[in-house]
Amino acid sequence: MGKKLFIGGISYSSSEDTLREAFAQCGTVVSAAIIMDRATGRSKGFGFVEMSTDEEAQAAIDKWNGQELDGRKIIVNEARPQAPREGGFNRGGGSF
Repeated sequence: MGKKLFIGGISYSSSEDTLREAFAQCGTVVSAAIIMDRATGRSKGFGFVEMSTDEEAQAAIDKWNGQELDGRKIIVNEARPQAPREGGFNRGGGSF
């Protein structure tokens, strides 16, 4: 299984294809996603790229961390696991 990378500082003009093409220089890109704001539909300025192997992921970190992509310096590091979400909406319905 590959390794997921966090990409921070992404230009608002960058696309998922831009990420895919840039990171493909280091190996096989399994997936590339830019996180979008639901309300505005605009990029939040960060995303994730999954590389097919740990070695390719490390090569991508070494090549791209602190480098410029579409006019902005990006931050590239190993993505942390998503924190579990707590609770949610309590709609009541408990018995008394």
